[in-house]
Amino acid sequence: QVQLVESGGGSVQAGGSLKLSCAASGYIFSRCGMGWYRQAPGKERELVSSIRRGGTKDYEDSVKGRFTISQDNAKNTLYLQMNSLKTEDTAVYYCTVEGQSLLGCSGSWEYWGQGTQVTVSS
Repeated sequence: QVQLVESGGGSVQAGGSLKLSCAASGYIFSRCGMGWYRQAPGKERELVSSIRRGGTKDYEDSVKGRFTISQDNAKNTLYLQMNSLKTEDTAVYYCTVEGQSLLGCSGSWEYWGQGTQVTVSS
């Protein structure tokens, strides 16, 4: 059974930094895509950053140059380093991974963490 547990959220002033972690169990890291989504109050969930199967990293335009996604396969952990935080980054952040099987990766985000709150104040 795949489980994803996020941590590292909190409250910070604008311009500050936070590092989110997502510890995975029951899942083989490095095989399939992984990502971070966020959902602000009254808004749809949006993809913030992802690592594709081949290792390519993508970022939503508003976080480029400020956020960095990374993974530690030995620890089965996904990270999101967030610098120069802005009030508009306030949201619940979720990690997600593609489904995987003996046939390969599913191509869709199938597993989700419970979310961690990030609040940025001015």
